Amino acid sequence: MNDNTSQLHSAASSLERIFPDLSIEPLRQQDMDTAQVHLDNLTKPKGSLGRLEDLARRLYAMREGQLPLRVSPALMLTVAGDHGVAAQGVSPFPQAVTRQMVQNFFEGGAAINVLCRSTGMDLRVVDAGCAGGPFEAHPILLECRLGDGTADMTFGPAMSVETCLKGLRAGVKLAHDAADKGYQCLGVGEMGIANSTAGTALYCALLDLDPDVMAGPGAGSDQAMVRHKAQIVRRALAANEGAVRSGDAVEILAALGGHEIAVMSGIMLGAASRRLPVLVDGFICSAAYVAALRICPVLADYAVLSHASAELGHGRALARLQQATPEQRPLLHLDMRLGEGTGGAVAYGLLRCAADIYNDMATFGAAGVAEQTC
Repeated sequence: MNDNTSQLHSAASSLERIFPDLSIEPLRQQDMDTAQVHLDNLTKPKGSLGRLEDLARRLYAMREGQLPLRVSPALMLTVAGDHGVAAQGVSPFPQAVTRQMVQNFFEGGAAINVLCRSTGMDLRVVDAGCAGGPFEAHPILLECRLGDGTADMTFGPAMSVETCLKGLRAGVKLAHDAADKGYQCLGVGEMGIANSTAGTALYCALLDLDPDVMAGPGAGSDQAMVRHKAQIVRRALAANEGAVRSGDAVEILAALGGHEIAVMSGIMLGAASRRLPVLVDGFICSAAYVAALRICPVLADYAVLSHASAELGHGRALARLQQATPEQRPLLHLDMRLGEGTGGAVAYGLLRCAADIYNDMATFGAAGVAEQTC
């Protein structure tokens, strides 16, 4: 196990240093065991519902035995932000597309709008720092702008540590506000031209991975652009060598991340502090998750990795991550790579199924069915 993965595995947490008033408690094994007894008494062979049973156990432990299990209502937070590194030609799309896609979210025409409607999630779009200034007010817009896009990380930090901390705290507040409104499950998604470059850099720094094997097509780059992206990531790592060497999650997130990535990390931590399951989308959201996990390893108890992205780097990062957190495996393998939270919206249906199985299936005794004897 390399040093970076060992840091993720360590029980030590920097959460208290960053958020002295925030507490994330690990799930209790006794709650998991109690849930398993109930699941084994349902009218099915033991373990026959596989990972749905795993989800049900975790949901029971998150709620500390409070029944019925509930994951509804649920809220998807799609967080948008721009990146200065877009100036290095790492995306086939111009930076203006970030803002155009946010407008598409407002108008209900994007994939995340459709999938949230299909699976029954509410949707809010968070402006964490899109170029071009604030958006006009909209019913689904939540504003927590950290700036007009990040700086170009090939010349130094994408943002200051203070700005990164502000983003983390803003994300925690978004999660707490949602919990206060009665939401029982949160999801995170993103939008930002060039954010797959930032995500790649974060994976490389946090998990000791090589840019040449982590850089991928993102929004549709050809092979020449992918090779160029790897070179740009290597330049960014060199320009921020001090932050990378520090091993400190916040310094690395500030140096190589994005406004939306910092906010997503905060949302995940905030959800876990309220004992809510949080659906983590694909490549870029998982980079935010890795940073948040470095801040608080107990987050793994509450995070649900929605899907394995078609980005090859995602599988490589998850393989490295599973050296420290082997229980973390993506639920779905659908060759998706869109982002926006789309994988989380689809996976939400599985959480509903897991909760309903626990709540509504008959026991052997109630149904008058003979139990298995071996």
